[in-house]
Amino acid sequence: MKYRKPTKAIITDAGCASRFLPITKTVPKAMLPIGPKPIMQLVVEECADAGIEEIIIVATAEGKVVYEDYFNNAAIKIKKQLHSQGKDKRYEPISALGDLPKIVVIEQDPSYPYGNGSPIASARKFIDDDEAFIVAYSDDIVFGSSDVKTLIDSYEQHPDAKAIIIAQEMPREVLNKYGIIRLADDAKMTLHDIVEKPNIEDAPSNLTSYGRYLLTPEVFHYLDPRNTGLDNELWTVDAITRMTNDGEVLVEKTAGKWLTTGDPKNYLTALLEYVMDYEDYANDIKHFMEDK
Repeated sequence: MKYRKPTKAIITDAGCASRFLPITKTVPKAMLPIGPKPIMQLVVEECADAGIEEIIIVATAEGKVVYEDYFNNAAIKIKKQLHSQGKDKRYEPISALGDLPKIVVIEQDPSYPYGNGSPIASARKFIDDDEAFIVAYSDDIVFGSSDVKTLIDSYEQHPDAKAIIIAQEMPREVLNKYGIIRLADDAKMTLHDIVEKPNIEDAPSNLTSYGRYLLTPEVFHYLDPRNTGLDNELWTVDAITRMTNDGEVLVEKTAGKWLTTGDPKNYLTALLEYVMDYEDYANDIKHFMEDK
């Protein structure tokens, strides 16, 4: 079956982010700032740039309230205050939130097992049976390009694909830290499987998989709460690997630069990357660090 090209994206942030405690006791991890915007907004904007029309954010019960307020509250009190102070321009970043695609925030089904596949399974009812869709992990941000657009463009060229995943080439010395792609066919860039944190000498390639996927509804056959894997978790990668038995799963290399924000060190690296590339005070930060 051929599916309609994606107009919807599922973005996940339903974990407890224990490596960022205590701040994530109150603030969802993807609401931590990268420059003037939270991580989540950067991922939403990546989807918007690719033409996505509806976004389903899957959060914890506590995070759901935060995201609904952030994306849907026009903060009229702030607008009036800024206007009274002659600072209307400062309201523009809030106003711009209204130009984003439709955003629906849901809570992950609490009956589902732990694992990065459970937020996707929780959003099943929002995906029509005849449409492909995008999944983006809010841990992952991409500078310089939209992976979502790369996925959609690829799907238009390969409408028979069961799924398409994004990869980034990584240095050999860090291959033991990530999920590494083993290709079934190097020329066609089709997936065989993903080897999680292999020994460096055993890594099947230098292609790292991360949280940008184009999936078809067939994935839900495998994203079943009963199909738990390692540590009794429901893994998206397990479901995608099983889809290779049904047809081709393609691998596309990112046209941008992927950085994870999943731990404090990598979060700070991503923050600095953003500042140095996009903020007008980048030279001030550079000089500050040089003086240390």
